[in-house]
Amino acid sequence: MTLHRMDNVGIVVEDLEAAVAFFTELGMTLDGRAQIEGLFADQAVGLEGVRSEIAMLRTPDGHGKLELARYHHPTASVDGSPHPPPNTVGLHRVMFAVDDIDDTLARLRRHGAELIGEVARYRDVYRLCYLRGPSGIILALAERTS
Repeated sequence: MTLHRMDNVGIVVEDLEAAVAFFTELGMTLDGRAQIEGLFADQAVGLEGVRSEIAMLRTPDGHGKLELARYHHPTASVDGSPHPPPNTVGLHRVMFAVDDIDDTLARLRRHGAELIGEVARYRDVYRLCYLRGPSGIILALAERTS
C-alpha cells in the first residue's frame, strides 16, 4: 500500500459564503460545491443524520485543496473558546506562500481577517504572520524576501 498524496484539508465553518469569499480573495479557486447527506456521510463521519454543504477550493498551482464544510445537522459545535490561541492542540494553522504579504493582508482584512501578532522577519529569507479568518480559522502567510 502506497500513499499517493494528501488530498485536502477540511475545515468546518459557520458561514460558508464568507469563508469561500475569504479564500477566493486569497487567490484560491472554487472547484465546486455539494450537499453531503445520507448513510455514507453518517458512516464516514460517525454522526447520525449528517446534512452539510461543502465547497472545494484549490491553490493556483493545482496541488493544494481546501474543503470548507458547514454543518446543518447536527449543527457544528464549538469546544471551548471560539478563538483558541495558535498553540491549541489540534489543527494548528494552514500556511500559504504569497508574493506580497502587505497587499494580501489588506485584501483579507476587508473580509474580516485580523492579524494575531505582527508581520515578522525570519532572517533575510521570509516575512511571516499569523491571522485569524472566518470562523476563527488561523492562517499563516509567508513572503519570500530573498
